[in-house]
Amino acid sequence: QVQLVESGGGLVQAGGSLRLSCAASGSIFSINAMGWYRQAPGKQRELVAAITSGGSTNYVDSVKGRFTISRDNAKNTVYLQMNSLKPEDTAVYYCNGGFNGMDYWGKGTLVTVSS
Repeated sequence: QVQLVESGGGLVQAGGSLRLSCAASGSIFSINAMGWYRQAPGKQRELVAAITSGGSTNYVDSVKGRFTISRDNAKNTVYLQMNSLKPEDTAVYYCNGGFNGMDYWGKGTLVTVSS
């Protein structure tokens, strides 16, 4: 089993920054892509950013230029640096990763951006 634990969420004013972290633990033999999803109240969960094991990244259009995803393979950790935050970024952010051929999710961390 693999566990994903997110941290770094919180309350921030519009224009501010937050850095989310997601650490994977357990019996990890292989790692594929990792990513961050978010779900706002009343909306479907959406992919925010993803990064492959080789470091290739992709972002949803609404966060391009403001968010940066990165990973530390030695620590089995993925990060999401969020700058210039907007109220519409308010959501529960979930970490997702492919380990040992299976898909795993964290429990989520709440990000609230006040106007």
